[in-house]
Amino acid sequence: MDSVIEVWKDVVGFEGFYKVSNLGRVKSLERKTEIKKGTLRTVNGRILKQHLRNDKYFCVNLSANRFRKSKNVHSLVAESFLNHTPNRKIVVDHINNISKDNRLENLQIVTHRENCSKDKINYSSDYVGISFNKKNNNWVSMININNKAKYLGSFDSEERASIAYNFALMQTDKIKELI
Repeated sequence: MDSVIEVWKDVVGFEGFYKVSNLGRVKSLERKTEIKKGTLRTVNGRILKQHLRNDKYFCVNLSANRFRKSKNVHSLVAESFLNHTPNRKIVVDHINNISKDNRLENLQIVTHRENCSKDKINYSSDYVGISFNKKNNNWVSMININNKAKYLGSFDSEERASIAYNFALMQTDKIKELI
């Protein structure tokens, strides 16, 4: 049995208050807090209880200097260990698709588009944006841009349909860079 060494790093934005581990655990650090003006109390450090949110992700409640925030555990691990800065285009992906498995080795940073199209099951194509049209016996390529489906054409091979999709994707990315 391989034993994994648990490594702890500061939670980004809550340095000195909380740490997160490569195994997906979060702990508060021992610290002094003011309960009344001039009266300090010692708060013992402890492993935080994780709560399962409606979206099936574990989260913890963090507070420091009267600021409270609920954060997803996988985001804390990615921010501290993978230097991830949360945004809509780049997201944290659970490699094994188990949203409760927040170990560092199960997390990766991918584009939102990659995350939405990975691990497709029961699709006619292994390529993103490609499907087989049984009626016309050809491959159809489509891309979503700003939540609108754009038809790219019908093709005699799955590979050619994929080339059309990838070309459209590159054009879309170039346009977004100019905006």
